[in-house]
Amino acid sequence: MSLPTTGLEVSSRSRAWRDAVELLSSMRFAISLLTVICIASVIGTVVKQHEPANNYVNQFGPFWADVFGAVGLYAVYSAWWFLLILAFLVTSTSLCIARNLPKITADLRAYKENLREQSLNAFHHKAQGRLAEGRDAAYARIGSLLTSSGWKAKVQMRPEGTMIAARKGMANKLGYLAAHGSIVLICLGGLFDGDLIVRAQMALLGKTPFTGGGMLRDVSADHRLSERNPTFRANLLVPENGRAGTALISMSDGVVLQELPFDIELKKFIVDYYETGMPKLFASEIVIHDRETGQAIPATVKVNQPAFHRGIAIYQSSFDDGGSRLKLHALPLKAGTPPFDIEGRVGESTTLASADQQLTLELAGLRVINVENLGAATTGPTDVRKVDLVSSLEEHLGSGAKTKAGKTLHNVGPSVSYRLRDNAGQAREFNNYMLPVEIDGQRVYLAGVRDTPNENFRYLRIPVDEKDSMDGWMMLRRALTDPALRAEAVRRYVAKATPADKPEMAQQLTVTTERVLGLFSGAEVPGAKDDASQAPGGLMSLSRFLETTVPEAERPRISEVLLRILNGALFELYNTAREQAGLKAAEPGDATQGFMSLAVLSLSDSFLYPSPALLQLADFTQVQASVFQVARAPGKTLVYIGAVLLIIGVFAMLYVRERRLWIWLQDDGQGGTRVSTALSTTRRTLDADHEFDRLKHDILKDAA
Repeated sequence: MSLPTTGLEVSSRSRAWRDAVELLSSMRFAISLLTVICIASVIGTVVKQHEPANNYVNQFGPFWADVFGAVGLYAVYSAWWFLLILAFLVTSTSLCIARNLPKITADLRAYKENLREQSLNAFHHKAQGRLAEGRDAAYARIGSLLTSSGWKAKVQMRPEGTMIAARKGMANKLGYLAAHGSIVLICLGGLFDGDLIVRAQMALLGKTPFTGGGMLRDVSADHRLSERNPTFRANLLVPENGRAGTALISMSDGVVLQELPFDIELKKFIVDYYETGMPKLFASEIVIHDRETGQAIPATVKVNQPAFHRGIAIYQSSFDDGGSRLKLHALPLKAGTPPFDIEGRVGESTTLASADQQLTLELAGLRVINVENLGAATTGPTDVRKVDLVSSLEEHLGSGAKTKAGKTLHNVGPSVSYRLRDNAGQAREFNNYMLPVEIDGQRVYLAGVRDTPNENFRYLRIPVDEKDSMDGWMMLRRALTDPALRAEAVRRYVAKATPADKPEMAQQLTVTTERVLGLFSGAEVPGAKDDASQAPGGLMSLSRFLETTVPEAERPRISEVLLRILNGALFELYNTAREQAGLKAAEPGDATQGFMSLAVLSLSDSFLYPSPALLQLADFTQVQASVFQVARAPGKTLVYIGAVLLIIGVFAMLYVRERRLWIWLQDDGQGGTRVSTALSTTRRTLDADHEFDRLKHDILKDAA
């Protein structure tokens, strides 16, 4: 048995409904929603959207990466809460318009000619006077005056007089409707052209994002959207002399394949450069192959100059590598392993095996043009003998782009990027330049490495020899790991450094030089009683040796002595290796000193280089590719119309003032006319004061 609904319950529901409608249709609620959307848009601009999950973990850490992902900050514009707020804003603004439209419409029709003449005295702008002319003549003159001034008027004849009600600037109220209507249109356009319809299709048609790899033609229909999809925005990569007709829509958890009603063939990719090497023009000469008609339509796509076909816009988004052929020369860093060559294409992978591990080499990209800010050259190379080991070892593998003064852009030539992935799936990214670069007055090869995509590359700087190659440095690097060559270098250095009058110093100098070279090379030192020999090698081992064996007050002096010994021993080691290779010894001088000074630092850094070999770009055949953004955006028309309405509406509300004017004409009984006039305006301004003064002067002309 159900109880009857009481009138009190019905009244409560009705009141709650009215309160909800009142809230939704209020201007404050709409402004609050618009503020939230603006904040979300700023987040979507600052935080890169649709990046791989690992990038966000590296940037924010595991905890905050999960929190931000849970609230949809990595795909703000397709997040459920963003779309919900957008829908609420459309509803709120529409209700606001609907609630105010009857009042605005009635106000646009009304001239308010029924106003009593006594009420004119209550206005701020008011005036009275007596005209010598009769009421009919005054009415005719004033009516002509108002018409010529752009006023629209309505007249009410009363027994006691004539009331003229005029109005001007009614576009102000139309501006209100235009501005609010524009918000509705822009939001609807955003909903139509956003991910909402794509996600709705995926939910209704059982489509899922694709997260695997392989060829696009092998991807099943579960991950494909029909070419009849009414709205989408996707990316399409087309290599030179290739064609493609399946674009990719990026999602937070994969990609969805979007079939196009045509194929795009890239005939030629064009890029022009400024004198500095910076690109100034990207363009693609394409042929659009229509699948239905078979028609081939040539077109040129430039930045901000898209091509259109079947309602789909084709934009020049960027460019990429289309599978360039590469030849790499591998220089092993460990002794006993000869150099070897590797050939492959960008996008392919191969196995790179070493004595203690097996790595997967993934060829990631080729850049033929690299414009870098190398700054102004500084004077002379670094003198290693002046370095305090303990206080100066702050960085290893320093940035090759670091400069000390000025800003000078140079094209430094081609570079190759690749990844080395271990058996656990962890990968490091490398970026090596093909040609030497002049930095701080010295020519060096740059070999970059970074652990995550969010980091900047750190560069190993390898000095060139007299032939402008890295052969001399590699020769010294291999000799450093050869015990026999190290022993010969120690013997030669001690023979030259021992004073003729103190031959007894030779034995102690030999022990010290062997220890210094042994620590620097990373080799175990017989009889060592500290943990310095466990360091990877380089200056870090010498620094650790000083920290564990030398009092702090003596370290600067001892470090200078050890570095002088190291520099001399390495010079002898370099000449020993050159003689073994059939080359003449390097002669002392500025060029040799500059080479050796940089070689000491780069050799030290090389022990921290996380690869068993340096891969040098030896040759390449470039194949370029264009990245197009293909978009079917039916909502853009609504957005354009909304933008125009917004401009008109804001202009009308800010610069058009609504004014109403009343003029009362009454016979004075002496053949003349008594005149009372008043002006009403939405804002009291100096312009309104001047306008009323002009009207008063013209209406009460020659008044007594």
